[in-house]
Amino acid sequence: MENIEKNTIDSFRNGLNCAQAVFAAFSEKLGYDKEMALRTSAGFGGGMGHLQETCGVVTGAFMVIGMYNSQLYPDNQTRKEKSYQMIQDFNSRFLEIHLSTKCMNLIDCDLNTDEGRALVKERRIHETICEGCLATSVRVLNDMIS
Repeated sequence: MENIEKNTIDSFRNGLNCAQAVFAAFSEKLGYDKEMALRTSAGFGGGMGHLQETCGVVTGAFMVIGMYNSQLYPDNQTRKEKSYQMIQDFNSRFLEIHLSTKCMNLIDCDLNTDEGRALVKERRIHETICEGCLATSVRVLNDMIS
């Protein structure tokens, strides 16, 4: 798990958005195409396209859960039901630690303004908040799919 967590944070530091970092990190473990994962999750960073809604770490985790269940259950109804259950569990566990799944609430600045982007750098939000969210996501996912 430490390797996945480290790779996730390193990928984020090297330019992947938060959703990409999480979704791609589990590609080898779950046997799906990493490049497909990167392309699929490209628009989900910053709370889905910088809308600052659901954190990209969380949406990336939801994609991992979907891939995990797609490999376990051949019929769509079971796959959906199991995914919904696991997503709700992940969401509860993430909320226990971070108190919100909304990007705007987590980072407390507007990514769509010059002032907000300056605050991200000044407060080192990627290091102080986003990387903690990434680590939580990897730990919870690893626990859920082990």
